[in-house]
Amino acid sequence: MKGISDEPQYSVGLLEGGVALCDVIDNHIYEQTLSEKNAFFVADLGVIMRQHVRWRIHMAQIRPYYAVRCNSSPAVIEVLAALGTGFICTNKPELELVQSYGIPSEDIIYSGVCKQVSQIKYAAKNGIELLVCDNEAELRKISRCHPNAKLLLQVSTEASNPDDDMSMTFGCSLKDCRHLLESAKELGVQVVGVRPLQSYSCDDDQVYVHAISDARCVFDMGEEIGFCMKILDIGGGFSGSEAQLELVIMSMVDLYFPPSTGVSIIAEPGSFFVSSAFTLAVNVISKEMVARDCQDQEHDDLSPNEEPEFQYTMNEGVYGSFACKLSETLISAPSVHKNTSLDVPVFSSSLWGPSGDDLDQVVEHCLLPELNIGDWLMFTHAGAYSLGQPLCTSTDSPPPPVYYVISSRDWFEMQDTGVTNEATLKNFSLVPYFLSSCQTEAALSVPA
Repeated sequence: MKGISDEPQYSVGLLEGGVALCDVIDNHIYEQTLSEKNAFFVADLGVIMRQHVRWRIHMAQIRPYYAVRCNSSPAVIEVLAALGTGFICTNKPELELVQSYGIPSEDIIYSGVCKQVSQIKYAAKNGIELLVCDNEAELRKISRCHPNAKLLLQVSTEASNPDDDMSMTFGCSLKDCRHLLESAKELGVQVVGVRPLQSYSCDDDQVYVHAISDARCVFDMGEEIGFCMKILDIGGGFSGSEAQLELVIMSMVDLYFPPSTGVSIIAEPGSFFVSSAFTLAVNVISKEMVARDCQDQEHDDLSPNEEPEFQYTMNEGVYGSFACKLSETLISAPSVHKNTSLDVPVFSSSLWGPSGDDLDQVVEHCLLPELNIGDWLMFTHAGAYSLGQPLCTSTDSPPPPVYYVISSRDWFEMQDTGVTNEATLKNFSLVPYFLSSCQTEAALSVPA
């Protein structure tokens, strides 16, 4: 496999003998308590495999192209490559990353909205022919720098995201598509398909209904002008519910693009694959108690009749692992990593990052038992848009490390399906976890 070294680049803990994911988290918290109490991720690679199985069951006709910007962890890229997904890249570093894992150029789509000329030339030089385009200026750049490109026309729909200003910025409107198609014909650039634009956090299934029907209109335009239209990219934003996958998307695809048309249907799941596979553990580094109704007033002590609210500062914030909060993504309330009784009182709480910035609020309101400095919080479903480089460098702390694990059952199942053959997953160094009597009952130790 091109680009894969013979030496493992990361280790994957193999969970055996009843060892569970929570045990792994307990172990790393135990280790961190003895050191600097840094945040960390634990990633269950078996979840990614099971999500891929779900996709194949409910969306068998649609090939997934993983959106690399969602989570570019090396193990994620390698597992999904082994499972046969394609990849959507938005810039040159992402293109270089997936190519370093030997991904064939025909399985890569370069989807950057506004591409640098140098990066278009890089795609041309490396045989990456599928590009996304949504305006005439971009079209002319591509015609000069990548004459062999095959374009997916990105189309915005009226129902894409009516309340989102971003949806007005990107994507060619349906009424302008014919002009763009005609311009491509004049410039000698191939248009081979359509990519309807919708929100990556799409909750309204009707968006897919409009997007797929609009794509059919653009296909008809392209074929009238003389293009061989053969690819429909229905985009991303999948909630993961079987109802959405089957009843809405597949029914609309079958209606407008039945198998008899010969059109290849692809999609861009990102969060669908990785969100639930990652858990983020963060540490409470500061605590403040305020009067619930007097947060804007000066106060020293609370009277016994006032219900307190707690403001906690964590060692990760929106300029790090919670960067998705800046795009108004809702962060779910965490769980507390300590034994508490069921009748322990809970208090209104807010969670903040370490920058001290007013924007660095991770969770505006949640109910938690009273915490102490040094306590740990667990954020599940933390695998999407959380592992990029920090957005600010106010501290010298590196991004939280990722500890990969997989259960022995999932590992053997991957072998049975032929995923773990000689040419794939070469970077995996399996390290068995085992229960250690030297630590607490739930703690685990990784042998050297």
